Amino acid sequence: MRAGLTILALWAAGLGAAAQFGKMSVAYPALEFVYSGQSAQGYAGQSAVAIGLILSVVGMVGLIFGTTAGLFVARIGPRRAMVGALAIGAVISVMQASFPPYGLMMVSRLAEGVSHLAIVVVGPTAIAGLASARFQGAAMTLWSSFFGVAYAALFWFGPEMVAEQGPQLLFYLHAGWMAVFALVLFVLMPPDPPPSHLAEPGNLWQQHRRIYASPVLAAPAMGFVFYTVTYVAILTLLPAQMGQSGGFVGVAMPLVSIAVSLTLGVWLLSRMTAVRLVQAGFGLAILAALGLWLVWGQVAALGFALLIAASLGVVQGASFAALAELNPKAEDRARGAGAIAQLGNLGTTTGTPILVWALNKAGISGLALFVIGFSALGIAVHALQAGRRAKTPISG
Repeated sequence: MRAGLTILALWAAGLGAAAQFGKMSVAYPALEFVYSGQSAQGYAGQSAVAIGLILSVVGMVGLIFGTTAGLFVARIGPRRAMVGALAIGAVISVMQASFPPYGLMMVSRLAEGVSHLAIVVVGPTAIAGLASARFQGAAMTLWSSFFGVAYAALFWFGPEMVAEQGPQLLFYLHAGWMAVFALVLFVLMPPDPPPSHLAEPGNLWQQHRRIYASPVLAAPAMGFVFYTVTYVAILTLLPAQMGQSGGFVGVAMPLVSIAVSLTLGVWLLSRMTAVRLVQAGFGLAILAALGLWLVWGQVAALGFALLIAASLGVVQGASFAALAELNPKAEDRARGAGAIAQLGNLGTTTGTPILVWALNKAGISGLALFVIGFSALGIAVHALQAGRRAKTPISG
């Protein structure tokens, strides 16, 4: 019972981490108004790029320091890292509610990036250790849904609340959420072992090399990057290509992805290994992209668009399940989760510009080849890593 409650609380912490991105997306019109110099606060006007960085800088922290965070969490312990990250996140949201000067807001977002990174590294690591073997796949799939669920919830109630009550309430609610679950997880999570000394810089570099050279530690992340490259880009750009159906597709794709991951994906994890399921999901994405390409402009294209979302949803959940399946030790899971955070941010950062280029060059053919190509790479990378594990069956 306690383990189940802790898993749900960790997932709730993940929702708070996703909201560190989502709250800024919902409040973006207010950010533009304040930091473009139009508000009564009298700030100097910032460019559109500078204002956009308020949203994206959190992900940049993960891109640069993802693997380092995994190493750090492995040393200080998951409860210390999680509770500290949630507490920091709560304080930062309170500060951001006043819309401080641009420089201070950017500093707060950098600090929030550290908080976010710690949560997304600890979450899957701790859940994998708490879940029994029977329910581990389901628990890891639940964790994988945190981003989509948080965004769906925020965009369901957030815009109306911001319009009626102002953006400050959204930030205060987020701060309260983070503070509550900091206390809950302080009580529920098992005590950490005594912290060990942080590695010297040279040794830290060696640890990075060890992670990415390992067919066990790096495999989930090396497949996950091809999911993030495709999924975020498709979710961002495909609806606009589908004319009158675009609005429905934009809402339905993330919901279908989450629903299929939590139902069919969990069921399939009880019947095949997580790595095989990742490859199967990518294979289905290839078939769906081919179908979309062939029937583009027809009603059937809607079904293939949703099938792409469903197949990538399976990849998402199975990738986190692979982290637990391949790494029985908590330290190794933390390292692997750090790599997932790092390469996942690489994918979300690069995927949309690549797809924009493909659409400009080749239209729907470019979009289909984009999905097919990166999905094929995901299958190939996992096949390569599986072959290496078969030749060198060692942990880490």
